Amino acid sequence: MTEFKEGLEGVVAVETILSKVDGDAGRLVVRGRDIEDWVEGDTFDTFVPKFWSGLADVSSDKDFGAARVQIFAHVEAILAGLRGLSPIECVRAVMASLPDEHELPPHLLCLAAMSVAVPAVIRMENGGALIAPDAALSTAEDFLRMARGESPTAEEHAALDAYLVTVADHGMNASTFAARVVASTDAGLVSSVVAGLCALKGPLHGGAPGPVLDLLDELESSPDVGGYILKELESGRRMMGFGHRIYRVRDPRAEVLKKAVRDLPQTQGRLAFAERLETEILTQLRQWKPDRPLETNVEYYTALLQEALGFPRSTFTCVFGLGRTVGWTAHAIEQQTTGRLIRPRSSYVGDLAA
Repeated sequence: MTEFKEGLEGVVAVETILSKVDGDAGRLVVRGRDIEDWVEGDTFDTFVPKFWSGLADVSSDKDFGAARVQIFAHVEAILAGLRGLSPIECVRAVMASLPDEHELPPHLLCLAAMSVAVPAVIRMENGGALIAPDAALSTAEDFLRMARGESPTAEEHAALDAYLVTVADHGMNASTFAARVVASTDAGLVSSVVAGLCALKGPLHGGAPGPVLDLLDELESSPDVGGYILKELESGRRMMGFGHRIYRVRDPRAEVLKKAVRDLPQTQGRLAFAERLETEILTQLRQWKPDRPLETNVEYYTALLQEALGFPRSTFTCVFGLGRTVGWTAHAIEQQTTGRLIRPRSSYVGDLAA
């Protein structure tokens, strides 16, 4: 009988050229380069064509701006009827409304729609009117302008560039696997991206950055930070922003984003406290669970970065989804090239008829 792996732990489902997560070494390799090198040398708009290379072509980064302008009217019309839904529900509805047949190539259509829909829901969440995209701007710069109604500083759009590149792909995570399963049915890229977004909506995968800020808010005024953390550990509650299913050492994305946050002047007081809190939590985790490696993960500094850029906590997962759309589309295309339907077996443990 085939050995059962709970949660498919350790099961290799696909071969990919896109990314490798080395949990023991704390290394994320994307298209042959460490994520730190990508963030250091590329913006989101220069990274994406290189990441898509050989799978989906973009003739120039100017294609991104033109595509945003082209899809804006469609996104605006869909969002007009969605007042009252949560931000992630709005983005999901926009993506589900995209046609399979469109003038834009499907990978570019999905990225453009997310690049417009996410700042639009941020704008809606803050009570503002939607702002049309500017094709002359980079994705990150235009995103911040559409979301906030003002031009960002160079440090701000550099921080968003770093974030979007950092989260673009991360091995066979839940949402990427969901996208590949749908792609394997030949349903198309739009359906695959919607599947990925639906999986990302779950709090066990994409919804944890907001609670990191809740923790910071509560502890900044606490007279006994150490005592609070100990009480949380004794009660069995999870420390948000710490621990990872794959990494057994520090998540490399956490260090990349910490550096990006440090470059934002408005975060200095908050960052200083977050660093002290991180040290205290890690110290207690090592004492409380010495045999279980629990280190800082990507969510901890994601929360600080998105807060510093002025995004409401309710939209954090949506911003993550924009970056990850790049990975979902590439994985979907890669899966389609195999022509193989993903169809694992199950182990029946119910009753059998006599």
